[in-house]
Amino acid sequence: MGLFSKIFATDKLSQPVYLAAIGVDMHSHLIPGIDDGCKTIEQSVELIRQMSELGYSKLITTPHVQGEVYVNTPEIILAGLDNLRLEVEKAGIKIKLDAAAEYLLDDRFEEKLKTGTLLTFGKKFILVELSYFSPHPRMKELIFNLQLEGFQVILAHPERYSYWFTKFNKFEELKDRGIFFQLNTNSLSGYYDQAVKKTAEKFIDAQMYDFIGTDLHNESYMQGLIKAQYEKSLDKALSSGKIKNQSLM
Repeated sequence: MGLFSKIFATDKLSQPVYLAAIGVDMHSHLIPGIDDGCKTIEQSVELIRQMSELGYSKLITTPHVQGEVYVNTPEIILAGLDNLRLEVEKAGIKIKLDAAAEYLLDDRFEEKLKTGTLLTFGKKFILVELSYFSPHPRMKELIFNLQLEGFQVILAHPERYSYWFTKFNKFEELKDRGIFFQLNTNSLSGYYDQAVKKTAEKFIDAQMYDFIGTDLHNESYMQGLIKAQYEKSLDKALSSGKIKNQSLM
């Protein structure tokens, strides 16, 4: 092993992180055919089998709800959940399945809030995401309106919003507003890019994460998750005492 290999190796764990310590995955795309996640029920069941084998005991899957792109209603999502539960039971996989949604804060989101039918989990937690190009101009207002209605807002994968990488105070402002942050496990494995990985590690050092999610879409994401188990930063996040996934049991 060369010098650079030795240096790289010191940044990894010799044994994988015990994912059963997370227990509940609260961000994934496992209902087939309704967003950019799983395409078939067979693919969904196989990924769920692997999640069970990795130590997860409950999955809260969260299909995209985005403007005119993914027009997923609670009826569509919950019907898909019912079908998925049946197939998982047939396959003999012992794991709890639930569903909510990952809502994009876009021009159509306020309409959804007014309907009073937003899907949540736990103590009225709601998972939201921002555009990867720029935040919605009324983002703060939309979040404030959610909080006024009693929702506990979780921001999905903040480490992926590159427009704020050099403006860390923007993230701090959101935390000051009572927003929960969710880490994508794969961000730590370099699945996206090194800038995302470094930003995620910065959040971990600052103890800014509250939840950990896989954002599981397909087998490629699964391989990233398996790789991420050997990251010291994942172990550090779990050891912080800040991660709330277990409260979702």
